[in-house]
Order: sequence, then C-alpha cells, then structure tokens
Amino acid sequence: MASIAFVGVAAGASFELDEHPDLPKAAAPAPVAPVMITSTAAAPAKPMAFAFLDSLVGLSGKLRARFVATGSATLGIPILAQLFGDSALDIPGVHPLMDATRSFSLITMLPFSAKHAGRIGSYHIGNWPHEKHPSSSLEYANPNGFIEVTAQNESTYVSEHFRLSDFLTHDQQDTWPKYLVLNERLVDKLELVIEDLNAHGVHVEHLAVMSGFRTPEYNRQGVGEGGRARDSRHQYGDAADVYVDNNGSGRMNDLNHDGRIDSRDAKVIRDAVDRVEAAHPELVGGVGVYRGNSMHGPFAHVDARGVRARWGRS
Repeated sequence: MASIAFVGVAAGASFELDEHPDLPKAAAPAPVAPVMITSTAAAPAKPMAFAFLDSLVGLSGKLRARFVATGSATLGIPILAQLFGDSALDIPGVHPLMDATRSFSLITMLPFSAKHAGRIGSYHIGNWPHEKHPSSSLEYANPNGFIEVTAQNESTYVSEHFRLSDFLTHDQQDTWPKYLVLNERLVDKLELVIEDLNAHGVHVEHLAVMSGFRTPEYNRQGVGEGGRARDSRHQYGDAADVYVDNNGSGRMNDLNHDGRIDSRDAKVIRDAVDRVEAAHPELVGGVGVYRGNSMHGPFAHVDARGVRARWGRS
C-alpha cells in the first residue's frame, strides 16, 4: 500500500476523499499534543506506516502535512489512522505527529457542506463561481473542504518553508477561527521552485507569499492586479503571488544582480517555474509576471491549475 500511495503522490494527485453530508457541528476539540512514535521491534507494523509517511512528503520531499476531509474512506486511511489515531480522521483540526527525524501533521478539514449562506460561523467566505451551476472542468470544482485555522495552530508547518498562516486571506483580521483552502500540489511546487533557484545561483532563504488563498467574497472585491477575476485560481487554493525576500524588507530582492528591482527579477522566478514544470509536468500551471507599484514590489503569480498558462512582462 505504501508503494501504491507513493505513485499517487508522485503523480501530483490528491487522494479522492468522500465526505459525510451535513455533519453536525461538533464542539471544538481540545488541543492535541504531538504524538512521538519511534520504530521498534515490538511494533512490527510501524516500519510500513513510516514508509507510508515518507511517501507523503511530495516530489520536493519537503511537505509536512496531509489534508483529508472528515469521514474519508480511501487508500492509505488505515495507515493514517494507525499513525495519528482513529479519531483524527473524524475531528477537524491539526493532528501533529513527530517521528525520530521530522514533524508531520494530519490536517482534517471541515467538509464543503459546512459552509452555509456564504459563511462558516462568523467567518465570511462567499460562494464559488460554479457552485450553483457546476463547471465541466474539474479544475473549477468546489473545494473538498476547509482547513480550520486558529490562533493556536496558524504556525503549523505545511512544508519545510511554509506555514498555514502564509496562505490565509488578508481580511477579517480579528475573526477566529479562519478557514483556508490549500492544495498540497501548490506547496510542493513552491518548494521545488526554491530548490531550483538555489541550484541556479539565486540564494533563497525566504519566498514570501504576498497573496495565497482568497475567499470568493474577498476576491470579488478586487485585490491587486488581476483582482475580481471570476475564476481566479486563488479561490481554489492552488495559487500564490510570491517574491524572494531574504532581508525582510517586504519587497522583492535583486535576483538578477543588475542593481535594480523590477519585473525582470520576477522573471527569474518564472524561469525557475518553467524548469520545475519541465522536470515535473504533473505540476504544470500558470505563471504571471507583475511589475511593482506604490503598494508592492514586483512579484510572480504561481499556480498548479493543471494546464500551462503564461502572462505578464517578458
């Protein structure tokens, strides 16, 4: 089973997850302490479980979380239950585990049906473009579910360089919990872009996410260049606007070392995405290059929509 699961992850595919319809709202679970598990001779099944865990780290080898919807029943779930406990698959939230070498979290999502009248609780989300009239394209299907992000779990690493908080919509600052849609393929792709940039002489300590997930309601208001795009990939959790910011300035660094910071630095990121997609066509998607303005510096839009798309200044 572990080897089969690895094929699925290596192909850039997410598990197909079933959902319980209209699950009753459960009381918020108490914080779960990380579970420490080490492989011993007394537990013969654990080596297989940890081999399965190794298969979940993505093409980059740097993913640190797996997202599943409540009530999931699919390939690999028995081993996930063995690693994280049976209740972890039914209780929405972050369920951390640590083996001898790294941390990893099972993040159980609320089902899409938890959204009512455009919100979950007091958090406004809105409605997806094809919610009432489903699109024939799987890329525009409604999300599988929502990650519940709290002030306590927002710092959870989803990969070596990225946390849940990096991808949250930039509104409703004082509203908790917040709800996030995030695709593991995007996170995996961003990690590969960092790896590629470093391999090509562009030192990257911090790839900043200027805009990650945008709720349909927030996207409809128009945010930045490309705002109000009805089918914006940001609404589907597989897009991020990024720039390299090693010095914490909040702006793009001079990546091509020409003494200027402009769209040509964003093009350096685009070139890295081109190389990543050539090596991993299962992560194909869009790249847009954007100039800076009075509000922000130049940046690159990166997504994993499943088809190639390019736009912006060359």
